[in-house]
Amino acid sequence: MADQPTAFERFTQGILPENPVYRQLLGLCPVLAVTNSMQGAMTMAGAVLFVLLCANVIISLIRDLLKPHLRIVIFTLTIATFVTIVDRFLAAYMYQMSKNLGPYIPLIIVNCIIICRCEVCASKQSVFTAASDAIGQSLGFALALASIASVREILGTGMFFGFRVLPEMWPDWVIMVLPPGAFLTFGLLLGAVNWVVAMKKAKG
Repeated sequence: MADQPTAFERFTQGILPENPVYRQLLGLCPVLAVTNSMQGAMTMAGAVLFVLLCANVIISLIRDLLKPHLRIVIFTLTIATFVTIVDRFLAAYMYQMSKNLGPYIPLIIVNCIIICRCEVCASKQSVFTAASDAIGQSLGFALALASIASVREILGTGMFFGFRVLPEMWPDWVIMVLPPGAFLTFGLLLGAVNWVVAMKKAKG
């Protein structure tokens, strides 16, 4: 459709201008829950990338067959199929990580980011555009997770990806790896993003 964004625009918008976490405020439950370590955050980001990419491609392929009153059901069933694949893969090959992430992998089924992209893009545009949208949104999601997890893991444990980056004498800020630390870090980073956007608008 002529009035729809191109594949390149979909890709680039998802990373920063329409970042699903900092700009759209979607999928915040896993963002706050799994960002106490970079390993958990990046595992979640990879899972979302796989599910979103596969779901967008499938929905785009069948978009001409979708009925308005059944589209949400089709979206959910499609997403659930790929979430099950990810969940079983993690349980088989990354058992400890699967345990650490707990219910947050199955909850990708109802992740607002994925359902939103199926509705906004995949059900209306070509496979290539839908795939580009999925990759862009997933990179934006991963960027948000990484930014929050970096702050929390480094300040909370002095580690980064399990490797010590701060001196042994560093007093661990235990609160940063607990739920209050997630809200505090997200709030500060979200405020910083909004401040940068406001400054750009003021200069423009």
